[in-house]
Amino acid sequence: MAIVTASYKGSFPDLKSCPQTNQPEFAFIGRSNVGKSSLINMLCGQKELALTSSKPGKTRMINFFHVDEKWYLVDLPGLGYAVTSQSIRAGWEKMIRSYLSQRENLFCTFVLVDSRIPPQASDLQLIDWLGTSGIPFVIVSTKADKIGGKELGQHLEAFRHALSKSWDNLPLQFISSSRTEVGKSDLLGFIGESLKPLQKAR
Repeated sequence: MAIVTASYKGSFPDLKSCPQTNQPEFAFIGRSNVGKSSLINMLCGQKELALTSSKPGKTRMINFFHVDEKWYLVDLPGLGYAVTSQSIRAGWEKMIRSYLSQRENLFCTFVLVDSRIPPQASDLQLIDWLGTSGIPFVIVSTKADKIGGKELGQHLEAFRHALSKSWDNLPLQFISSSRTEVGKSDLLGFIGESLKPLQKAR
């Protein structure tokens, strides 16, 4: 699968203001500075489609990107660190959970984790919440180019071990690098397979 066109459709402060559409959506979520915007740009083949920043906490609304006029990529606010008040961060969390649990055309959530650091409690809590809530998701370990192959393998194994404490069947896990485009074909292939039932129904 390859993306031909992708365009920014807008940023929305809450679920009720999001576009009214019945087209499939694939959401990206993770800790601040994990590389959500960079991954979206890499998948779409556009360096400046989603705004990136070295400063964490820049994504503060629900950002929609229309792909091939058929489906959407959705960039959610980063979890964790941001230079703002606790009440505002709590509002972001409520917004995120409302979108994830109530958006009827959400096909899958990509949970991004930084491959350079050990499993974080906030990531594991989010994954457990998604599983308990019955929300489809996969895990993407980002920035794979920034560590060696041995360290990457250790990261993946550490994450599997942490998940095995509460999961009998481990969630699907990808690796990616926005700089080298590792994982691009696998992620787009996964999205393509997810969309096939819709294509057959038409």
